[in-house]
Amino acid sequence: MKTTLDLPDDLLAEAKALAARRRTTLKAMVEHALRREIMPPVQLDEDSPFEMNELGMLVLKKKGRKPMSAEEVQDLIDHQYDEEDARVLEIAGYKK
Repeated sequence: MKTTLDLPDDLLAEAKALAARRRTTLKAMVEHALRREIMPPVQLDEDSPFEMNELGMLVLKKKGRKPMSAEEVQDLIDHQYDEEDARVLEIAGYKK
């Protein structure tokens, strides 16, 4: 289905630039953001390095964590979408 969105110029420019850096389309980014926004809240393990912020986005825990090594940061970067992708697949009806 097609629709029209009226977005601020600066937001649209930033979104297009991010889409280009991620080698994806603006349409795919908008769809992903909308799906993420309407998903039920995620239940994270206590030992997860992530927590949900006030916008419902996964962020690194700030309190109670020891400083991270470069290897730990790289591992998070390599797997940054794993939990979110699993949620999308679960909602879509796919099982591991």
